[in-house]
Amino acid sequence: MGEPGKSSAIAKTGVVTAAGAMSGTSLDGVDVAVLRTDGRDITGFGRTAYRDYSAAERATIAAGFGQWSGAAVEAAAETIEAAHLEILRDFTDVDLIGFHGQTLAHAPRLQGTLQVGNGAMLAEALGVPVVWDFRSADVEMGGEGAPLAPFFHHACARYIQADGPVAFLNLGGVGNLTWVDPRIAEPQAEGALLAFDTGPANAPVNDLMQERLGLAYDKDGGVARRGVVENGALELFLAEPYFARIPPKSLDRNDFAEMVALVRELSDADAAATLTAMCAAGVAEAMQHCPSPPSRVLVTGGGRRNPVLMQMLQVSLDCPVVPVEDVGLDGDMLEAQAFAYLAVRVARGLPTSCAGTTGVRAAVGGGTVSVPNAT
Repeated sequence: MGEPGKSSAIAKTGVVTAAGAMSGTSLDGVDVAVLRTDGRDITGFGRTAYRDYSAAERATIAAGFGQWSGAAVEAAAETIEAAHLEILRDFTDVDLIGFHGQTLAHAPRLQGTLQVGNGAMLAEALGVPVVWDFRSADVEMGGEGAPLAPFFHHACARYIQADGPVAFLNLGGVGNLTWVDPRIAEPQAEGALLAFDTGPANAPVNDLMQERLGLAYDKDGGVARRGVVENGALELFLAEPYFARIPPKSLDRNDFAEMVALVRELSDADAAATLTAMCAAGVAEAMQHCPSPPSRVLVTGGGRRNPVLMQMLQVSLDCPVVPVEDVGLDGDMLEAQAFAYLAVRVARGLPTSCAGTTGVRAAVGGGTVSVPNAT
């Protein structure tokens, strides 16, 4: 079994090749992406792959949401491990793998955070060092445990040679925002980063589509486009105490489960339009916390493919809102790339979160490194 911080099989200096694997709260599937980095600068990006979840797999994983233990958690973990093993067998030529696992429950102020999937087992099965359990150390030191991509966003901003503050907006199941000042060299330095969850993003709309229409998501915003936003429901949503909290702050996928109840009496189209507007409104509220206005908002995650949501964001915000592809990045794979990058930082003892990203008391490098055949 691997031990925390055990990285003897990984070069201590120089550029290495890492693969990152991500399964997000929207439950579409597993993303895998390769990059080359020394843990600070991005040298280049490599190949990517995607494995869709079947309907049965999606249902098994979803049954574990909000659970901390028990048969549903064990079944979800087995499904996650099997899916990751299947896709990662094509990535054993890398120096190490960053394995996020699947978040089933996240309550950092109460019970902690739970990502299922055994990285030590994957390391043994694949014959490659695996870095995993990225969030626990941050939570143990008083942090929110999320979001963790901001240190990678900082590296991306420097990679694209941004000359001033920019914002990365990830619209997965939950939305999160990273404000970056790339003029500050180290991500953990004061003023370099501010990051936090903006509110629900795709998850409530996906749940609505599944419940009412048997669809995985609202493709191209087609259902929302036909609807009218119910402003009363939108106002109730924005009255939630979460929006008044000062960041850093984070959410669990189900923290806004009552959103669906707010639109229960609406037509399919009006409900989809209202839930989509809630996502955009949460982002608009979040932008008020930025230390200074970003020159642009770079959108990643599945939400950037929804033209209705993107239009709502453009109307709501005071700066250009564009998909990250506009600056040469891959919005489908940015989170997987993030965990490849973070894996190298963990293996080299570098911090992966700080006060500005998770509220942790001091910059901390989370994660366990499991080396195959380690004793």
